[in-house]
Amino acid sequence: MGGLCSSEKMADIFTYESSEVDWCEDNYKHSEHVVEYFNTISSFFFFIISPIMLYLLHPYAKERSLAIHMVWIMMIFVGLFSAYFHMTLSFVGQMLDELSILWVLAVGYAIWFPRKLFPSFIKERSTFSKLVFALTVFTTVSSFVKPTANAYALNCFGLHILYFLFLEIRCCTDQKALRLAKLAVALWVLAISCWISDRFGCSFWQRLNFCYLHGIWHILIVMAVAYGTTLIAYLDANSEIPYTLPGLHYWPCDKWAVGLPHIVLRDATKTQKRC
Repeated sequence: MGGLCSSEKMADIFTYESSEVDWCEDNYKHSEHVVEYFNTISSFFFFIISPIMLYLLHPYAKERSLAIHMVWIMMIFVGLFSAYFHMTLSFVGQMLDELSILWVLAVGYAIWFPRKLFPSFIKERSTFSKLVFALTVFTTVSSFVKPTANAYALNCFGLHILYFLFLEIRCCTDQKALRLAKLAVALWVLAISCWISDRFGCSFWQRLNFCYLHGIWHILIVMAVAYGTTLIAYLDANSEIPYTLPGLHYWPCDKWAVGLPHIVLRDATKTQKRC
């Protein structure tokens, strides 16, 4: 009997609307099989941007570390789990969505967090990466204690990333990097404003019959991550592989006012490092 109850509880966490989280968009408005249609569809924007960023950042990753590709590979999974969550609003979908974001952040911290900001007792990046991994495992387990708080905790990481980016770029004189920083922050502010408005101002947006801010958050946050990670990668390249003479370009055309930023290595020969 106990085994049957356990099986039923396990099945319950996969059922539609088993999550305590429900966003502002009207449920089942466009499909009887999709709870939040626009939030689900907008998640596929991750599948558009992530492969492009993988391609654009490959020269830098090949020179610096192929582990960098893990960030955007995992962003594809964020999109997949986000689509699944909003399609079902299941507890499993929620946890997969939030934990995939947590692990993207962990990989980013392990690879890019500036050495000079390491705690004094850590000397090597490998040691720092192991510490990040251990903390992420602990956080993964503890995230099941109060799942409704997970999203708020994850957004707090954005403030910490802004803080260490400020420390890194305050002495920067590269106008392209400064412009990229402003765009990245602006996109993040717009994205988080949409997230907060959808979460706490739902009744207002329902009166206006515009309940799509969380879907817009999906699109804006992918672009913010693209801009932010490229800026972090550029600063990292100047610190870790300066012999490559890294520069910032935009795809598909560097002269356009908008586009996807990426790093161009003007001298990507590792022989320079040995000279």
